[in-house]
Amino acid sequence: MRAAVLHTPGEAPEFREHPDPQPGPASTVVRVTAAPLVPLDLLCASGTSYFGRPAVPYVPGVQGTGVVESGPGAAPGTRVWFSTAAGMAPGDGSLAQRCAVAADDLVPVHADVPDAAMAALGLSAVAAWMSLTGRGGLRPGEHVLVLGAGGAVGQAAVAAARILGAGRVVAGARSATARERALAAGADAVVALDGETGTLATRFADAAGGRLDLVVDPVFGPAATAAAQALSPGGRLVNLGGAAGDSAEFSSAGLRSRSASVLGYTNNALTPAQRADAVTAIAREAAAGRMAVAHEELPLADVAAAWRRQATGDPGVRLVLTP
Repeated sequence: MRAAVLHTPGEAPEFREHPDPQPGPASTVVRVTAAPLVPLDLLCASGTSYFGRPAVPYVPGVQGTGVVESGPGAAPGTRVWFSTAAGMAPGDGSLAQRCAVAADDLVPVHADVPDAAMAALGLSAVAAWMSLTGRGGLRPGEHVLVLGAGGAVGQAAVAAARILGAGRVVAGARSATARERALAAGADAVVALDGETGTLATRFADAAGGRLDLVVDPVFGPAATAAAQALSPGGRLVNLGGAAGDSAEFSSAGLRSRSASVLGYTNNALTPAQRADAVTAIAREAAAGRMAVAHEELPLADVAAAWRRQATGDPGVRLVLTP
């Protein structure tokens, strides 16, 4: 088969021939239809991450969509979304014509959503959905702030907050283009992530109408500090990433006086059943036109160029590769 094969950690993979995966007693062979290129792929392939140096050669790609060909996970012909541990554990990932997938990592997709659109949502949308529901405990009518709202997680979180009944959704993003994507996703207002912390906190509170119940934060850093200052009594900040830095400052008195909470979230803590439920809900909403992530489809043969675009940190949209 043809695949994106990484030979040297830290470099871009090459599009070339690679051995076909073989089904095993606990794995299913999937014919890949679309695979997103995400920051985790580059982190795993860097050779310098907390996952350690990956065994090479290997095929990157931690998620994708496809159709079951053989194996125990689902009947042949079943359309699925799937995840892999490529780069985190031995084995190949989704950036190939075929991929061997553990049965627990397959989720049938019955909703009428295009493969590339579903792949673009993927784990980013799962993180957004579960941050709002399972971790953040969003209640109908509450006011939500989404930081980094122009990215894939942010766009999905804006849409999900609207779907789940938020009374007002505010989006924070750095660039004008990112703020436009957040508005397209359904935000009521947008705030530029610049200026002094105190000023930014005031802008958050004003944009939220003087009430801020829940913050979805994939960026951390100064924006998280400002958002915490703007929280209403009983407010929650759910952090699921550190795109702007690995530390933020919080006032003990500020948190205690408002009984506010700062919570961490990771997809890795989900059970297979929880992840499957989230993927199914996301597919349903995407099919209804209520949730999407801006994306660009590229042929898998262009993986090296796409990899370099992703390495800039801002490829503009989610890049989805199709074999």
